Amino acid sequence: MDRDVGAGLMPMPRRRPTAIEPVQRVIERIDRTAAEGVASDVVPSGFPSLDREVGGGLRREDLVVLAGDVGSGKSSLALAMAVRAARAGSPVLFLSGEMTEERLTERAVALEARVAVDDLRNGRLTDEARAAVGAAALALRGLPLAFRALLGHEFGEVEEAVAMVPAPQLVVVDALQHVAPPRPAVRAVDRVALASRALKALALQRRVAVLALTDLPGLRAGRPDPRPVLDDLPGRTAVKQDADLVLGLYREEMYRPDSGVEGAAELLIRKNRNGPTGFVDLYFYAKWLRFEDMLDPEP
Repeated sequence: MDRDVGAGLMPMPRRRPTAIEPVQRVIERIDRTAAEGVASDVVPSGFPSLDREVGGGLRREDLVVLAGDVGSGKSSLALAMAVRAARAGSPVLFLSGEMTEERLTERAVALEARVAVDDLRNGRLTDEARAAVGAAALALRGLPLAFRALLGHEFGEVEEAVAMVPAPQLVVVDALQHVAPPRPAVRAVDRVALASRALKALALQRRVAVLALTDLPGLRAGRPDPRPVLDDLPGRTAVKQDADLVLGLYREEMYRPDSGVEGAAELLIRKNRNGPTGFVDLYFYAKWLRFEDMLDPEP
């Protein structure tokens, strides 16, 4: 009997999705973490107390929001995290809507050399400070750290900048309000909400940790406790919903100049999708615009 001519042309059944592969990937990652002592999907912030609180560092594929009042030092803290993460071997991209690449580099050099930015800019350096600046510049030159200006014309500029950095693990965005939304929106609150969602999608697609800075439009002057809370974030509820980790920066002396402890700062973990909330103590050196971990300061 002749075989059915079409029998050999029967389409192969489609392969059904299975949970085995993601489970296997999770087990392999757990085994690597046990063997190496550090999770492969986290980027160290460079502040040991924070890293201990959030499972080793900033997790890739997460949107991390760093919120604080105007003048609290958000940019300085984020820049310190970027430099320290790059020093640990994680490629970092720092996008700024407020400073050029040269200004960011200048700030990074001053930060690492522990000199005042104005002294660096005006050349008012002692021989010791000049040597520290030279050493800091040399160290920064070899780090996997890229600075880019954020013009805010379209969201595509963020995607293009990320594509230009080889295998980035951390993308810092200073600030959320400077990010153009992926589609037009009239109201500022809607633009922020759309930008927040787009940054979360970017974190997932590119497997990077995105650290986005923001002010606190919901913070009202004279509030008994001015520490940042989730309801202070912009974008109505969008940002606090999109974010996997929300960090609030609080410096006591900004609100209690007569009684506050000089330099005392708190980094409050207001939301942590993967673990508990809490806080870590930092110290702020205003002269250098430099934050240090109170329990584990850098030497």
